[in-house]
This record gives sequence, structure tokens and C-alpha cells, in this order.
Amino acid sequence: MDKKEILRHIDHTLLKPYAVWEDIRILCEEAVEYKTASVCIPPCYVERVHDKFDTLNICTVVGFPLGYSVTAAKLAEVEKALKDGANEIDMVVNISDVKNHQYGKVEAEIRALKEACGGHVLKVIIETCYLTGEEKIAMCQAVTKAGADYIKTSTGFGTGGATLEDVRLFREHIGPSVKIKAAGGVKSREDLEIFLEAGCDRIGTSSAVGLLKGEEAGDY
Repeated sequence: MDKKEILRHIDHTLLKPYAVWEDIRILCEEAVEYKTASVCIPPCYVERVHDKFDTLNICTVVGFPLGYSVTAAKLAEVEKALKDGANEIDMVVNISDVKNHQYGKVEAEIRALKEACGGHVLKVIIETCYLTGEEKIAMCQAVTKAGADYIKTSTGFGTGGATLEDVRLFREHIGPSVKIKAAGGVKSREDLEIFLEAGCDRIGTSSAVGLLKGEEAGDY
């Protein structure tokens, strides 16, 4: 798999809480130069990035990273992000609801956010490191039934990131219209290729551009 093919599947990501504009600007310039699938940035930078980099596909996060914001708050975040210029939304499910096995409630929230997104892409972060196998399968079903575009493994802020086992589990249990995004712990070019070959359509990482330039992996 050549570099250009890998980069077409990368959400070039910077979600550190202390990211400053200079960091975001560099990320965006790299995304333009290397033609990544998107940049994934904090909501507070979406409008400024949209104004400066009008050709970029902008992704941002909602209910991030803990997921336990109420649905109304997440909907307000979606509305503001889209107004500011985001094209893709990565939401975090309410993990407490998942652990309480309130799967219908989680599905309803995902559906509400997808309706708010309209034709924009919605990716659903289920934070696999906190879930049992049964709960992961239930989330595959909820994401599919709610009409979301992607199921995503991780925020990168939990106790663990993407694993090939989870990607394989997703492939077995999601519907045909749902794609897979891996995030957290993808640390080498070999990792990038392995996850893509395993069935991921996107990989969220801060490291891909640097790795393909021969640099060390970053934190995400």
C-alpha cells in the first residue's frame, strides 16, 4: 500500500486540550499537502480553520471524550459545529447508558444526532476499552439501526485504543452501510496498513504524516 493510498484514509488528528492555533495551523497545512481524508480538531477551532482552509474536510468531536453529556447538549454541539463549517462529526456514546444496558436509549441518541447531521458524516465512538464483547456487539447493532455512517473504536483518551480483534468483531456485526474507523494506538506504518487491510475505512491518528516521513509516532 503506497503512501498516497494510506493518507486518503487518515483523519489527521489533534485533540489535545492544550493545542494552540500554531499546532492546528501546522496540522491543517500538512493535511492539505498530503491530502488526508480530513482534519479532526477541537470544536473551538472549526470556524477559524474553515475560514482559513476552505478546501479542507473538517471533522470535529461531540460529547468528547467522556460521552456522558445529555443528548440535548450533544445536539447543540452538532448544530454549532455544522454552522461553523464541519463536514464530519465524531460523537461519543453515553458509556454509562451502555454499561447499564440501555441500548435503546443509546440508539435513540445516535439516531437524533444523525438526523441533525443530515447528509454530513456521523461517526460513533463506542470506547471499546470499557466494554464487554456483548456490549460491543450491541453497539454495532445500535449504530447500524440508527443509520450512522461509521462505528469508531476509541477516543484515544481511554485506557486503550483500537485493536484488530475489535475491528474484526465490528465487521462481523455491523450492517453493510456502516464503515469502521480505528483510533488510538496506531503507531507505525505497519499498523496503518494492517488496520486498513483488516477493514477500516478511516484511521484517526496524529502520527500518520510523520510516520510516512520517517518520524517517531505521536501520542494519539
